[in-house]
Amino acid sequence: MLLDILQFSGNEYYTLLMLFILAIMGYLFYVVRGTKKRWNKLNDYLGDVTKTVNSIRYGDLSKKIKNIDIPDSEHLTESLNRMIETLHDRETMIVEYQNELAKQNKILEATINSLSDGLVIIDEHGKILRTTPLAAQWLGVEGKDLVGKLIAEYIETPKGKPISTLKNDEIVIINDKSSNFTASSVALKIEDKKNRHIVIIKNITDQKELESLKEDFVATLTHDLKVPIVAETNMIELFLNESFGEISEKQRLALKNMQTSNRDLLELVQTVLETYKIGKLKIYKENVMLKSFINEVIEEMSPIALKTGNKLKFIQDRDIRVLADRFQLKRVMKNLIQNAILYGEPKSPIEITIGEIPDYVVIKVKDHGAGISQRDIDKIFNKYYSAEKKFRKIGTGLGLYLSQQITKAHNGDLTVDSVEGEYTEFCVKIPVTKYEQSFI
Repeated sequence: MLLDILQFSGNEYYTLLMLFILAIMGYLFYVVRGTKKRWNKLNDYLGDVTKTVNSIRYGDLSKKIKNIDIPDSEHLTESLNRMIETLHDRETMIVEYQNELAKQNKILEATINSLSDGLVIIDEHGKILRTTPLAAQWLGVEGKDLVGKLIAEYIETPKGKPISTLKNDEIVIINDKSSNFTASSVALKIEDKKNRHIVIIKNITDQKELESLKEDFVATLTHDLKVPIVAETNMIELFLNESFGEISEKQRLALKNMQTSNRDLLELVQTVLETYKIGKLKIYKENVMLKSFINEVIEEMSPIALKTGNKLKFIQDRDIRVLADRFQLKRVMKNLIQNAILYGEPKSPIEITIGEIPDYVVIKVKDHGAGISQRDIDKIFNKYYSAEKKFRKIGTGLGLYLSQQITKAHNGDLTVDSVEGEYTEFCVKIPVTKYEQSFI
């Protein structure tokens, strides 16, 4: 509606008004041409109309045409004055719209300029059309001097990647190579159909420094924690071997419980450390025969399962070979079985199966117990998420997160299927390679 008002105002109204006046003037001339007195009145009337029209032409819409004693002139005067009032109302409306648009534009510009991210608008050739003050500050040039310059002169992308294809990629700003930045590009949808992009630049220097400090702190802390735990474990082993003399059965039982607790504590510390190393996790693949591998894991986890009366049941139709990191895959399996022991029904079986689906070798761990609610099932692989507080148990919430990251490092996936109050089944999927074969 505003566009219609803007497009049909000013000169068009003035032209229509003049044509209308000329037509009426011709008619009046015809009516009064025989009378001198009437002619004088018409002349005065036309003078008044001319002055009013000139006032309208120069933007004064406050003038009105006076009535005269000429036949049919009242309708003309009324029509002209109504047209002037309409022009005045429309001009007032346009001014109000323009003021509101200017106000909204200032608010929008102030909001954009206050963002913690820098924004740069570029055309299809990578030339800068506009920048926010923060982006100009990072690029090291005043905003007005950046217009028309190629953004590639100020930003280095990874492997020369086109600016328009950036998706949260790390970049180097030539003016500030000591800081860390990421950039993303989004196409601007404008009706003129020109190919423009807005480049969103984030300064992640503080975030990088914080991550580095956090990793160093955790690595140092876990290392310092492991040393006394390992020392205590070795000392307990010496007692169990009766290196310091004979021990009673009660003492042996107490020492074995301490040994188990130490092992769990060491595993917990190692999990924390591995979680913070996950971004640098290296996978060393080898041929792993799943039958002997699963039996080995079951042997290690059975003493823990016995405490709750759970039995680890290995269901297999055939042996399968998979290309995987044996150490890391064992970590995944132990995490899943530990999880099944914690949340499964005591004295119920925990089923472990191996098999194949198109393009994948699969390992499943299923427990019968509390299950996982639909509200929680999408969160269980999140870092630090743990349902253990619900059951008053101790845990970091890192086990499933770490297991999924290890599986992804194998180009595989870790999924879960659960019915609350019935069962939970985790499925490890590792892709088959051309070197792998199944064996009966």
